[in-house]
Amino acid sequence: MNYHAPHIIVEGAVQYQLGKLQGKQILYDFEKMVVYLDAKGKLMFGKKFKIYREDKEIIYKLCLYFIGDRTRCAQYGIDIDKGLLLSGPIGCGKTSLMKLMKHLVPHQRPYEVIPCRNIVFSFNHIGYKTIEEYGNSQFFCFDDLGVEPIGRHFGKDCNVLGEVLLSRYDLFLSHKLKTHTTTNLNAQELEDRYGNRVRSRMRQLFNLLAFDKGSRDKRS
Repeated sequence: MNYHAPHIIVEGAVQYQLGKLQGKQILYDFEKMVVYLDAKGKLMFGKKFKIYREDKEIIYKLCLYFIGDRTRCAQYGIDIDKGLLLSGPIGCGKTSLMKLMKHLVPHQRPYEVIPCRNIVFSFNHIGYKTIEEYGNSQFFCFDDLGVEPIGRHFGKDCNVLGEVLLSRYDLFLSHKLKTHTTTNLNAQELEDRYGNRVRSRMRQLFNLLAFDKGSRDKRS
């Protein structure tokens, strides 16, 4: 990776220029970013991957967020100091996009995408140490929030992701550490699942970006 030219990304023999340097600032070009994301998506997920025209608006907002365009983000009500909660129907491409977007800014500290159900399975196996592990100072994107089972360790039930989110909230306050997540659930369903306390913390932790309810299932 070329730290002197973070706007240029090389994949194999191909060089993608996402914008141009002006002093120490990168002036990004959205259409060039989409070309790169489409190409990188095909490398990561196979030739069937593509960027859909109807998703351009949400992808535009994601790009603004990840490149740190504070002015334009503010116009959309996005706070770049908070994390992202990307919601939408099953199969609309949330997980793929969150796995993909971090490659757009290779000069930034990457986050790890972890399925929520894996966190619960870990809790069932090793207990509360799991909550400590995900409540640490790493960057995470918790994938598929709200459909994971309730945790159970030595006969005690635990709403594992609820506890993890409370820990992440404390880290956000103390270290400005961001957390991202994806979900198929709406705000009311999340509140039913995690309770009012966690839901109010989530409002402070996350910007909500939502796919259209009619977004097609891209898995077929």
